[in-house]
Order: sequence, then C-alpha cells, then structure tokens
Amino acid sequence: MLLISACTNEGASTQAYGADPKLPEPERGLLPSMKIAEPEAWGNQKPTVPKGYTITAIATDLKIPRQTLVLPNGDILVAEGRGGSAAKLKPKDVIAGYIKAQGNTKVKGGNRLTLLRDADGDGVYELKTVFAENLNAPYGLAFASNTLYVANQDELVSFAYQPGQTKAGGPPKSIAKLPSEINHHWTKAMTISPDGRYVYVGIGSNSNITERGMEAEVDRALVWQIDVQTGAYKPYATGLRNPTALAMHPETGQLWSVVNERDELGPDLVPDYLTSVREGGFYGWPYSYWGQNVDPRVMPQDPKKVAAAIKPDYSLGSHVAALGLDFSRPTMGAAFAQGAFVGEHGSWNRANPVGYKVIFVPFANGRPSGAPVDFVTGFRDGEGKTRGRPVGVTVDPRGALIVADDLANTVWRVAPNR
Repeated sequence: MLLISACTNEGASTQAYGADPKLPEPERGLLPSMKIAEPEAWGNQKPTVPKGYTITAIATDLKIPRQTLVLPNGDILVAEGRGGSAAKLKPKDVIAGYIKAQGNTKVKGGNRLTLLRDADGDGVYELKTVFAENLNAPYGLAFASNTLYVANQDELVSFAYQPGQTKAGGPPKSIAKLPSEINHHWTKAMTISPDGRYVYVGIGSNSNITERGMEAEVDRALVWQIDVQTGAYKPYATGLRNPTALAMHPETGQLWSVVNERDELGPDLVPDYLTSVREGGFYGWPYSYWGQNVDPRVMPQDPKKVAAAIKPDYSLGSHVAALGLDFSRPTMGAAFAQGAFVGEHGSWNRANPVGYKVIFVPFANGRPSGAPVDFVTGFRDGEGKTRGRPVGVTVDPRGALIVADDLANTVWRVAPNR
C-alpha cells in the first residue's frame, strides 16, 4: 500500500498512513510538544460532512458521552462518564494533565446510560431518558439475546432487556471484575462475538512505557475474552498499549481494534493504529512498536517478545487518539459502503494538532485497501478553536453514523440524503 500523507488537518503532512508507514527516528526531550485545545460552543455551526450527507445533533446537554449502541428497534444507548484515578508521577505529568484538561468538558460525568428514541423514523429523536444510572464510568456497550452488556471501568455487568424498554428493570448483574487499580487508562472498550457467547474487553496500560513498573501492568495492555455465562476470562491478545475501541468485521467475524500508542518519542511517533486482533497475538508494548522497532526506554528488554511482535495492519498517524471504531454497511451509501469509521479524539502532545475528526478507511476482502477519507470534520478550526471531540462511532443499520462528541456533550447523526 502506498504511503498517504494527504489528510486535511494542520500538521498532517508529516504523518504516514497505511500498511507500511515510513517511521522517523525517535525524538527525545524534557517535555513533549503540547498544544492546548481551546473549547468553544458550536453556536449555529455544525461539523462538516461529505456532499450528499446531512449531520444533525440528535441529543445535547449530555454528561460526557463516550460510546453508543444501536438496539434492534433503533433506539440508541449512550454511555456517559469519566473515570481514572492515576496519581501523577513526575512534574511533566502534572503539566501534561493541565494541558489536556483545558481541552476537555467541565461537565461532570453522568455515570449512566441515556436512551434516545426516534419513534417515527424521521431522524428526530423525540425521547431522551435515563435508562440506567449509578454506574461507574461506563464505556463499552454490547447486546445479544435480549441482554445488554456494559463495561464499567471496574466491572463487566449486564441488564436483562425487553424490546421497547426505556428503563432498566433492576440493578445490573455482575459478570466479571475488570482490572481497575490505578486505571491510568480507564476506558474498557467492548464488542461481542457473532454467536453472543463471548465479549471482548480492551484494557489499557497503567503507564506510557512502564513508569510504574511491570507489576502495575498485570492484566493490562491487552484484550480479554470473557464468557458471558460464567464470567470466565482469558487474555485473547497482548501488547496493545491502549485498545480504545473494538468491533467485529461483519463478513469475516474477525476482531479489530483501534489502539493508542506510546508518547514522548516525537510528533510523528508512534502511530496510533487500526488492526485485526489475532488470538494469542502479541503487539509489542512495551518493548517495541510497529513490529520490531525497539523502545530503548524500556528496561529490561525482552528480545524474544520483540521478535514475536505483530506489525499492525494500518497506521492512522501519530497522536490522533483514535477512540471510536465501527464497520460500515451498504446503507451508508456506495462511496462508504465497505470499510471502517474511526473517531479521532485529537492530539494534545503535538505542536501542529492532528485528529479531531471522523475518518473512513476503505476495505476490500476484509482488509484495509486504500487511503483514509475524511468523513466528519470541523471539530477544530485553523485558529485552534475546538468545538467538539469525537469519541465513539456507531453505524445504524438503517443508514446513519452516530457520533459521540464528549466536548460539546452532543450526539451527532450523519445520514445520506434521501
């Protein structure tokens, strides 16, 4: 695949995309480059979408919407919350935390699920109601066999669900505890197997590159496979620094993930990526990146692990902070019928910001097959004003992309004009 460097964001011209990106030499410094996102209200403006598509805000005034799920009857569930409790280790962590906080919403996380309903199918969601509350930073959502699965930051739980239900019938049932000590990366991404037997949960690392020691990384930087009937779990794949979204390819049944890679090696390292996730596979963290590129900061090294590291399938560019993933359907229109939508939350540690958009990666025969295409843009302008930051992306089978925006606390709907 040819290297592509033609995305529209300022600074993207130095980024490499695709299956074989040309990686620069690492750059080390006292502090990484940082750029504050300057939040500003949308007002009368909206994000930009391709010609032939319309974007609509279908829910506003939410409490940090992260991921969404479209139920069989068309209702949308929105997971709202903010987690994490990691203490700052070094002065640079305090500085970075301050920088990042400037670009985040000041709204308190809802720790809840909100249900949206469009009763007559006209694209206007007349009902917005709390489906379940008193959760603990819910993030990953999945559904099968009249059961709703929710990945809190500390526990996988489930709710019995009846078609048309607008409120949970009781408290959630615990299925399995999830690693939550420290929770440097707290989000627990999730998807479900085609037969509904297993959920796959992404568990991020507790550091950038093991600053807290390897003992803090037990059951971290991996994907768990959990039996929803028994709660039994096992590592499905390892060495994934922060798998922030998971999805099953609708034709092949293959598990895919977007992964946020390590920081402090320069503005163009290390690429965040989209990859298939192989059972038993090791993807490099912390010892190496993009296959066998050794990270010399990690001691002691493990040459056998490095030799076994799988190179990811597709570079998304460095520091784009991909947090959303879903596969398209023909109902999204011919130009976007086969491929993956990726929500990019946007960089904070880069002088020239990247991300802050939703892209489309075309697929053919179950694999990425071309350059990324901008699908939803305009979240950040050339003056640094940031009106939104996309997180989860979910394809509604009826023909729409649902985008959670956790800065504007809005859920957007992008649909082909009909």
